[in-house]
Amino acid sequence: MREMKDSAVALVHVGYDGLVHKRYRGPKAKERYENELRVLKYLEKRGCDFVPRVVEEHPEELYLITTNAGRIVSRISEEKMNELFDELAGYGVVHDDRAARNITYSPQNGRFCIIDFEFALIPETGEGLLLKDVEATGGNG
Repeated sequence: MREMKDSAVALVHVGYDGLVHKRYRGPKAKERYENELRVLKYLEKRGCDFVPRVVEEHPEELYLITTNAGRIVSRISEEKMNELFDELAGYGVVHDDRAARNITYSPQNGRFCIIDFEFALIPETGEGLLLKDVEATGGNG
């Protein structure tokens, strides 16, 4: 597996099969895991095609396997980034960590995609986890 991210809050690898393996740790790991899982399932039901799909979930291990949404972009304009997050809002989700590190480009889809839904809200149901809630406990998102 190829390591993508190793931080205080998550360990992320891409497997040889191309799937993304994410292990949650650190402040509010369980809540962040549950939130990302909930939001990704919600977006799949809504037909959003520019986010990862859940392949396997392992709640007892706080471990999630998803499809790969491409490589993180090295540069993206603020305008394009805002367009993407606004498009996501059209599917009923507000991403509370609007940063370039959460934007990928997928050659298979021929488009930019959004990842990392640990800090996302579903206004329709009121479910979600805010980045500020975790930062207040010492996490760094």
